[in-house]
Amino acid sequence: MTAFVLVSEAFTGGWIWQEVIAGLRSAGAEAHPVTLTGLGDRALPAGRGIDLETHVEDVVRAIDGVDAPEVVLVGHGYGIHPVLGAAGRRTGRVARIVYLDSGLPQDGDAPLKVVPDPTVHELLAGREGADELVPAPALDGWGRWGSLDGVPQEALERLSRLAAPQPAGTFTQPLRLAEEVQGLPTTGVLCTANGSSIEMVEAFVRLGDPRLRALVDPRVSFFELPTGHWPMLSCPAELAEVLTRAAAGEGHRLSLDEQPQEATFLLNVPERPRERVGRVDLHLPDADGPRPAVVFVHGGPFPAGLRPTPRDSATFTGYGRYAASLGLVGVTVDHRLHDLADFGRAAEDVAAAVELVRADPRVDGERVALWFFSGGGLLSADWLSAPPSWLRCVAATYPVLAPMPNWPGTVPDRFRPAKAIQRAGRLPFVLTRVELERPEIAATVVGFLTAAEKCAAAVEIVDVPLAHHGFETLDHTEETRGAVERAMGSVLEHLRG
Repeated sequence: MTAFVLVSEAFTGGWIWQEVIAGLRSAGAEAHPVTLTGLGDRALPAGRGIDLETHVEDVVRAIDGVDAPEVVLVGHGYGIHPVLGAAGRRTGRVARIVYLDSGLPQDGDAPLKVVPDPTVHELLAGREGADELVPAPALDGWGRWGSLDGVPQEALERLSRLAAPQPAGTFTQPLRLAEEVQGLPTTGVLCTANGSSIEMVEAFVRLGDPRLRALVDPRVSFFELPTGHWPMLSCPAELAEVLTRAAAGEGHRLSLDEQPQEATFLLNVPERPRERVGRVDLHLPDADGPRPAVVFVHGGPFPAGLRPTPRDSATFTGYGRYAASLGLVGVTVDHRLHDLADFGRAAEDVAAAVELVRADPRVDGERVALWFFSGGGLLSADWLSAPPSWLRCVAATYPVLAPMPNWPGTVPDRFRPAKAIQRAGRLPFVLTRVELERPEIAATVVGFLTAAEKCAAAVEIVDVPLAHHGFETLDHTEETRGAVERAMGSVLEHLRG
């Protein structure tokens, strides 16, 4: 008989698993929900002395109270932190760890690092030893903790009614992760409406992030649920079934053993002289006198040690050369978006690159375009909200145009293109949209276009049929080549105009 120990998101208690428990027990399993100290019916008037270590000990006691020789530990959101801490102290009792729509914390990470609610970050900024309580979200504030997709109104009201303030120390104390935990079987249950998917995980693993190498292991499996961050409220029967299958070792395995072919850009463009100045590369045209420039801004986050860096990849050398072949100065920049907390630093890098380019005598500083890709789409907001006179056009290809619901609240509020477009006036915006986009990214584009339509923004859409995110090196078809040519042609027209 499988025995589950269930640890839920911040502010909640064992009560939240009620319907999931019924499903697990009807399948013949044991289910042991944990209410952590200070929460649920164990709520206290103050948070003094309660920290992550307290909650780790709560889960250790729950494991010790189970008669079954092995348990499956399930951590939802914040709950994965005490689960991992307890697993390190009872490694021999743990059959599997299930990450339920949670982060992938490393040793030394405080839970605050992955808290999506910006109000919590503001409250606890610089207060690592805080003893106060963090108020639970109001009824209209739960969306800041993740997508509410599929949660009935009655369940949302119950969530608000039973939620308790969270002791601040549980967010700020670093996790101590025993090395032995790395060898335990794990399953990730990804809630797609909250911005996670198996496809996205595979994409990040392929980037070579060393923190994710462990995910390519036969002991690691994945499931998806087409719902928001609260599957125990939105689809408890489906969640119970997935947990049962996870305990049995089922699930999708990442298969990345095949060596990928060397990537090539979809257009055959000639090499051009390239000059490197710090983080900036200039692809230079055969032309006399100052020329318009287009600055290509890559996405991310990318790991700091990634090689080749984005500007040396086939995609961005291709775009840089293509721009130069048309008489433009094609500019690529390696900005430092290595983590979700780095958008401010990346924006500074892009601004510095633009300043450097405009000061170059080979560039017409009054005719510049900015072209954003993927996660770099958020960086367009600064330029949309206050477009300078020399900015003739903004372009975006398969962009992320709003933070994902599960992204930490460390992404500053200024990086919201849907808000910024309302202040862009008649600045042209050329959007390249792929048909086979990941749903979680496509949703951000829909939100942006809705906002753009309301303010009659000058948005031009280039649709690419049967194309994927990153199609420039994945999908070499007449349609994809034509889309790049149309998008570049539009940008070129705005620069010349």
